[in-house]
Amino acid sequence: MTDNSRQVKFPRPSKDSFRAELTKRVRDYFKENNISNKANGAMVLKTFGMLAMYFVPYGLMLGLNLGPLWVIGMYLIMGLGMSGIGMGVMHDAIHGAYHSSRKVNQFLGSTIYLISGNVATWRIQHNVFHHTFTNIEGMDEDMETAGLIRLHDSQEWKPMHKYQKWYAPLVYGILTLNWVTAKDFRQLIKYYNREDSAPNLKKIRNEWIILVCTKMLYFSLFLVLPLIFSDASWYFVILGFFTMHFVAGVILSYVFQLAHMVEGVENMDKPQDGMMEDEWMEHQLMTTADFARKNKLVNWYVGGLNFQVEHHLFPNICHIHYPAIAEIVKKTAAEFELPYREYRKLSDALKAHTDYLLRMGKNPGMA
Repeated sequence: MTDNSRQVKFPRPSKDSFRAELTKRVRDYFKENNISNKANGAMVLKTFGMLAMYFVPYGLMLGLNLGPLWVIGMYLIMGLGMSGIGMGVMHDAIHGAYHSSRKVNQFLGSTIYLISGNVATWRIQHNVFHHTFTNIEGMDEDMETAGLIRLHDSQEWKPMHKYQKWYAPLVYGILTLNWVTAKDFRQLIKYYNREDSAPNLKKIRNEWIILVCTKMLYFSLFLVLPLIFSDASWYFVILGFFTMHFVAGVILSYVFQLAHMVEGVENMDKPQDGMMEDEWMEHQLMTTADFARKNKLVNWYVGGLNFQVEHHLFPNICHIHYPAIAEIVKKTAAEFELPYREYRKLSDALKAHTDYLLRMGKNPGMA
C-alpha cells in the first residue's frame, strides 16, 4: 500500500450524470415508501441470529461435558457465526449503515473485537482504501496476498501460481488467523506512520492499548477458557479453534473474491497522472459484481455482500434494502450504457473466480 493515495483522484460528476440520477432515484425510493435506509425489524432478528450462531455453541462447549468431536463441531458452527457477524452485523455498523445513531453503530461495530478484528485498522483498510480505490493495484489492500496468490497482471508471477486455483482455499482459510495474530499489528504501525498524516501520539497510544487488550480478551474467551473448562484434550480444543478460523476465513475470502476477482470485472493500475478515467460511481460498476441475487439463503447469510455493486455505490444503506434497490441500479446503469455485472448463480460466480485464478496463474512471459 502506497502512502500517496491522496494523489489519486476521480473526475467530478456532472449535474446530469449517472451518479446524480441514481442517487436521486434511490433517495426517492425510500421517501416514497416512507422507510428508513437503516436496519429494520428483519435486520434486528438477523443480528440476534448471527450472534446466537456464535455464542450458543460457545456456551454449550463450556457448560456441557462434550466429547472431542462435539467440541470441534461447536467450533465449526462458531466459524459460521464468526463470518456471519462479520458480514451481517459488524460490516454494516462500521459503515454507519446499521442505525442512524452513531453510538448504536459503534456498539455493534465493536463486535469485530469478538471475532478477532480491530475497528481502527478495518475502517482504514476497508472503508477508506478498498471502497475508495476498489481494485486499483497498490492501493486496494484487499488485493494483497503476500505473493501467495496472483490477482493482478502487474503482480510478480511465481511458478507456484500455476497451481493457485487448487491451493487458494487453503490460503483463504488463514485469513482470520492472520488478522488475530499479525495483520492488525502490522497495519496499525503502517497506518499511523504514513507520510501524508501527522502523528497523533495520544491517539496512537490509545489504539495500541485497545489492540493489545482486545486481542488478549479474544484469546482468553475463545481459546483459554475452552482449554480450562472443556473435557476434551487440549489438542482437540486447539484443533477446534483452528477449524473455526479456517471456516470463517474461507467464507469471508470467497465472498470478497466472488464480488471483485472474477472474469468480467476490471482490475486497474494506478494512473501515472493520478487521475482516474471514470467518475467514482462508474468505477465501482466496472470493478464489482453481484452474484446469486435470487438465492434467499445467500442473501440472508452473507449480509447482502452478494449485492456488492449496490453496497459499493451506497455503503451507508443497510444491506437489508439492497434487493429492493438493485433493480433501480441495474435499470439506471443500462440507461447510461454502463456495465452492471451479475452472476445469477453461486456456482457461476465460483467458476468465474476459478477461471480468473487460472488466467492470473499463467506465466505472463509465455503468453
